[in-house]
Amino acid sequence: MVSNWFGDFAMSTFSPWFQNIINNSYVKLMKLDMSEFRDPSTYETLNRLFTRRLEVAREINTANNSIISPVDAKVTSAGRINHGFSYQIKGMEYKIENLFGEHHKDAVKKLEGGEYINFYLSPKDYHRYHMPTTMQIKSMTHIAGKLYPVNIPFLYKKENLFIENERVIIEGIDRFGNLFIMVLVGALNVGKMIVSFEPKVQTNTQGDSVTHFKYKNLWIEKGKQFGYFQMGSTVLMFMPKGIAHRFAMDGDSVRYGKMVAKYHNVGEQAWLLGR
Repeated sequence: MVSNWFGDFAMSTFSPWFQNIINNSYVKLMKLDMSEFRDPSTYETLNRLFTRRLEVAREINTANNSIISPVDAKVTSAGRINHGFSYQIKGMEYKIENLFGEHHKDAVKKLEGGEYINFYLSPKDYHRYHMPTTMQIKSMTHIAGKLYPVNIPFLYKKENLFIENERVIIEGIDRFGNLFIMVLVGALNVGKMIVSFEPKVQTNTQGDSVTHFKYKNLWIEKGKQFGYFQMGSTVLMFMPKGIAHRFAMDGDSVRYGKMVAKYHNVGEQAWLLGR
């Protein structure tokens, strides 16, 4: 209810002078860095400010062996998947089988011993998400659920937070044939999670519905935007054992485009975007 109310407010258009007050107050309150974006007064709604696109092109690490951060975020937890468990934050483990749901059971086995990185996007962050590596999307599942906050205090407080919250699971393989899983997690005040390649996904829905999609030849290049949160939330990334060395550590602040992991046994020559 709170998320729906806030979403309605954020998408409402007010008179220019009042909208200017709202936008600039939010920028000051949340200490937004607007150096890569338009002036706050030019956004017609608060939601447009939340979902702002970059006006200054980011430098993307195009090295053949790089895996980049898909978002601007804080790494709340990063580590290894053991006996099917991952961590939402230190000391709070959960089963990835329960996170992924029935349509991605095979992926659970393939990820054993692999790596995970949890990216938390605060309300001040750039809210769009991008591909960390060039990937063929094989399937996607939307699982309706709660909209608990995903900030650090709540991660310590609420067990199985990611499992109870609404989420979108994206399963694919990279251009070297490795499994890759990304999970978009809904949160309080997240009106919607937009997935640009699948307009049928309708998030922020009540109940416990599960919707599954399959794809045949859907490739998305590294660095390519594929959607956005309408408020801060979390992106989870999972990789199989032995494919890459992870650099991202708990507490790191990361930016979209910067390398967070490096493929093993892959040269560093630049990968040309555009298949």
